[in-house]
Amino acid sequence: MAQSSTKNLNVAQNFINRELSWLRFNTRVLSEAQNAKNPLLERLKFIAIYGTNLDEFYMVRVAGLKRLYSVGITESGPDRLTPKEQLSEIWSYLKEEKKKLEACYFDIKEGLAKEGLNIKTYSEVNTKQKKELHDYFTNYLYSVVVPIAVDATHPFPHLNNLSYVLAIRLQSESDPNETKFGMTRISRMLPGFVRLGDTYVQTDSIVAEFISELFPGFKALSWTSFRVTRNADMEIQEEEADDFMALMTEGLKSRRKGEIIRLEISKTKDEELKNFITDYIRVSPEDIYESEIPMNSNILWEIVGNKNFAKHTFPSYTSKILPPLDSNVNIFSVLDTQDILSFQPYESFDPVVNFIQSAAKDPDVFSIRMTLYRVGKNSPIVKALIEAAENGKQITALVELKARFDEENNLYWARALEAAGAHVIYGVPGLKVHAKIALVIKNMGKELREYVHLSTGNYNPSTAKIYTDISYMTSRKEFTKDATKLFHNLSGFSHKSKLNTLFAAPLQIKPKILELIENETKMGSEGRIMLKANSVVDPDVIMALYKASNAGVKIDLIVRGICCLRPGLKDVSENIRVTSIVGKYLEHARIYYFKHAKSQIYFASADLMPRNLERRVELMTPIFDQALAEKLFGIIKLQSEDNICSHELKSNGEYVKLSPKDNEKAINSQKLLEDYTNTLYRSLKREEKENKSKKLVSRMLKES
Repeated sequence: MAQSSTKNLNVAQNFINRELSWLRFNTRVLSEAQNAKNPLLERLKFIAIYGTNLDEFYMVRVAGLKRLYSVGITESGPDRLTPKEQLSEIWSYLKEEKKKLEACYFDIKEGLAKEGLNIKTYSEVNTKQKKELHDYFTNYLYSVVVPIAVDATHPFPHLNNLSYVLAIRLQSESDPNETKFGMTRISRMLPGFVRLGDTYVQTDSIVAEFISELFPGFKALSWTSFRVTRNADMEIQEEEADDFMALMTEGLKSRRKGEIIRLEISKTKDEELKNFITDYIRVSPEDIYESEIPMNSNILWEIVGNKNFAKHTFPSYTSKILPPLDSNVNIFSVLDTQDILSFQPYESFDPVVNFIQSAAKDPDVFSIRMTLYRVGKNSPIVKALIEAAENGKQITALVELKARFDEENNLYWARALEAAGAHVIYGVPGLKVHAKIALVIKNMGKELREYVHLSTGNYNPSTAKIYTDISYMTSRKEFTKDATKLFHNLSGFSHKSKLNTLFAAPLQIKPKILELIENETKMGSEGRIMLKANSVVDPDVIMALYKASNAGVKIDLIVRGICCLRPGLKDVSENIRVTSIVGKYLEHARIYYFKHAKSQIYFASADLMPRNLERRVELMTPIFDQALAEKLFGIIKLQSEDNICSHELKSNGEYVKLSPKDNEKAINSQKLLEDYTNTLYRSLKREEKENKSKKLVSRMLKES
């Protein structure tokens, strides 16, 4: 195959726009809701995920494009699309997709109704249920919802980001010619639905029905609900002398006050009421979305969790703790003799929690050091750190306060850790710390013994049940020394120094990946690259992959979300195949394989994006143990063969859902990994039992 020059490869048509690629990812989420083979409540769950994803996209990505457009930026990214062109594409795409979303929702709603689970408004329930709902309104809602008059003496209220509001056109009972406009917020503290057995009634429709009780002397002529989305992309100006916690607290307040960038309105025939809303909430017409389904998709989780209809969800799976960690063993004794690599959620996250909890209680443990990015609420890991700090152990925690949409939670834990006596680092200036690492140091008298945990995912037991992630624990000196050096760097001033065995961004990961790609490029048709990531955006990495493809290297990319690389282009990317897996679990692990490298396989906290490779502290870990390397390779090889949960990216930027061809075996990688882990667990338990039996017989023979 003829080689193409770098200059010829670096042209706009060879790249897919980042934002449009993300929209197609969310379309793949929606396609799971549309898939009639999926259980009904799982389909409803995918609608909830789709909506939450879209909220964040608007708050951050669309808000960013609007800002670029407002300051006159005319070009961004290797695809050369201007902010205005991107916004236009986004608006067209979403307006068209909204029709599919609503059709899908009504299809699921109808299917659930046939099974006896109903989603209704107040007007659709029977007389007995209406009486129950009136009692609920009187005893609960009446005290909580606040009537808001809007007129010359009552200004239109400030609405926080994602505020859900009921707008009403009212008529005076004493003077039919007198009409007014009123509002009431539907608080996030309220349920989205009021449940009557297996019937879910939308809360806003109940409030609307009894609105005259909130506005005495007036009756409702019409009502509609609406929701506003604000720019939530905080800009924190860091300075060395500033109190970063105070800055973050102020930034969170400003997020609630950011510019309104989207308005969603329940479809209404009352143009006067609609005009009342749009006169006060001024957004471009393209950013107004009229909806016939619940706008706050989060409330759908209230229905998804109905235990009475569990048969309409995916079969439950219990994560396995594989021997030897499944028995009452000292985890540090195990790590003295072997490395442990697990794949969540197929294998349990409990050993990682046990690793920290055991360190907190072990009298020989001198120090625990961790990075905390998204730990969740009621975190057993942070509670263990607090307990350890209170017991006098040396605790160092880097709590990344810039973890988007988890800032408030992280502020809470940072303060709690500090109060317990831990040394807390609030990130580092100019960089976001996204690396996932924990270091435990034991004082063994004449020597220190160290243990390290490295991961692709967060220290969050809840998300570990639904996110696929790699978790690795070891006592290898080359890793523990690098871990110590990294924490010294984070707590000191050398935020950008290099490690010896691990690879740290922003200085080491990108050059190493480019070097590994170049090495395979030199091997020509013998070269082989397999990369599993959440996103592939970095133009330098994409260009290197194009060059490798032109040299004959076979390349498989398994990319859950954004992929700006365009596969299948003649003389550019003919040897590159890109697939995306969307299924029961959220694919979150990053695994990188290079056939001819000294260490063939790596896992990383970093995606292949400029922000991860150049503006964050990230870690990439080589795997030296042959059995563990084969385990990682087996995962990506299986996922590259998936033809049930997988979508293939075509050169035009569209994705095609794969299905088994004639006489081809159906491969659902997520289901097969569940089955394999179950089988492995039973096999190891059987071996363990047999070994114990042999040892017992041997001991009895010796004693006799």
